[in-house]
Amino acid sequence: MADMTDSAFCRTVRCVTQDTSSVIVFREMVSAEAVVRGNEKTLNMTQIHPNERPIVQQLFGSDPDTMAEAARLIEAEHHPEGFDVNMGCPVYKIVHNFNGAALMKEPGLAIAIIKKMKAAITVPLSIKIRAGWSNPTECLDFAHVIEEAGADLITIHGRTKVQGYAGSSDWDRIAQVKQAVSIPVLANGDIHTAPLTLDALDQTGCDGVLIARGALGNPWIFNQIGDLLASRTPAAITLRERIETIKRHLAFHVEQYGPSGVVTFRKHLSWYFRGIEGAKRFKERLHTTTTPGEVEDILDEMFADGLRNNALSSRDALHPMATQRLFMAK
Repeated sequence: MADMTDSAFCRTVRCVTQDTSSVIVFREMVSAEAVVRGNEKTLNMTQIHPNERPIVQQLFGSDPDTMAEAARLIEAEHHPEGFDVNMGCPVYKIVHNFNGAALMKEPGLAIAIIKKMKAAITVPLSIKIRAGWSNPTECLDFAHVIEEAGADLITIHGRTKVQGYAGSSDWDRIAQVKQAVSIPVLANGDIHTAPLTLDALDQTGCDGVLIARGALGNPWIFNQIGDLLASRTPAAITLRERIETIKRHLAFHVEQYGPSGVVTFRKHLSWYFRGIEGAKRFKERLHTTTTPGEVEDILDEMFADGLRNNALSSRDALHPMATQRLFMAK
């Protein structure tokens, strides 16, 4: 997720996740062209903190040589455990340059990108796609193209590019892709809570799921999933734990961006307190803060006030819309 799953976010997920053996985080996508050009901001986005591992770096681009060179440079410098190519993003500023989902209309180009990248790197390569550009059956042929080109894994979002984020993710279509190829497949789209993860795995038969918005404000979702998979009732997230996690995330964010990063951290605060009764008056103040100290003071005040409930119930702990979970081909 662009502008969300940065190093600070990934470190936060790692800190709260109890069983990290089956959880791999995906970094926000970066431009392969910018990497090759040596753009400082983009290169900083590819740096990896040791506590984030294992981690997958996502790239976007449409030139096979540039994609391969960007991956080679990043692997030589930072050694991510895998790479992912975004061939599913529907956003105009991505697809109008023939990146993202536009590559689903150019299978020959997609093949060239995969082959060039596979020759340049030593770690697994996954490809993220959509159900199609406009026809939701396009993914079936395209998945075969990806597999035959040498990709190690496919993630499929069950909407077309034309749909964008409207409507529902078609899990039945994802199941068809899973049945059509022999490499691992991850389901993506509308998996916002831990119970929905189990539903998606059951309905699609996939090897794992890729969770995006479901982890925003809820880095505990992976613990919740683990509990449900083990037939345990997920533990409630107490107010103390929520606030301590926010403070830790803020510290990581400021470490990465400097004190002025508080302004960009506000988007995370909205997610952390989404749907929590009694938080509104504090959120309004948090969204005008400019220093780490101001944020921490308001959070301390929130804890003292108790919001009204000092802990969310187990049911509520599963409710906030939910970094990304990958069972990676080894």
